[in-house]
Amino acid sequence: LLSTLTYFLNSHLDWFYIFTPEHLHDLSSRAIKTHGNDTAAVVSYIVGELSEKLPGGYVNLDEEWIFNNAGGAMGAMYIIHASITEYLIIFGTAIGTEGHTGRHTADDYFHILKGTQTAYLPGAGLYEPEVYPQGSVHHLRRGTVKQYKMDEACFALEYARGWIPPMLGFGYADTFTSTLDFPTLWRTTWVTGREMVSNLLRGKL
Repeated sequence: LLSTLTYFLNSHLDWFYIFTPEHLHDLSSRAIKTHGNDTAAVVSYIVGELSEKLPGGYVNLDEEWIFNNAGGAMGAMYIIHASITEYLIIFGTAIGTEGHTGRHTADDYFHILKGTQTAYLPGAGLYEPEVYPQGSVHHLRRGTVKQYKMDEACFALEYARGWIPPMLGFGYADTFTSTLDFPTLWRTTWVTGREMVSNLLRGKL
């Protein structure tokens, strides 16, 4: 029964999404065109339009920045939306970072708002990096894994769609194996949990 329910939900995930990669790419492009390298204004433009398009608390307007260590990379994030099937964050760093993407149960879209992200997927004949400049989208497909790097100042609107709770382990692991930064872990858990629960109460899976 459980496997049947899981299969049914997995094959109908589109029912639960309130964002689309196409709209987020268009929105990011318009924000960059309007504000260029003023990243604070770009983020404000994006969050402002999303809150108008999705009233009712689906968009977190409190710009709560939290450090994030995952896969050996370190940056900071602002959680715009978190639910069982989607998350939307601003992720990045002002000084650069590099690490492992993780292998996830969701498709992940990095809309590059500032700087350049590079990525590497090993394979026969693959000796050059994938390059994602400002305004481009890096789509990490569900179940795939890459090495990635954000040179110097780089920020992205990161959108994941699929099963989000299994991804949390990747976000927590570095705390226990490296940083031991439990106050940041608690803050991450609190903000993520608050947003997930509040969205569940709105009927948003």
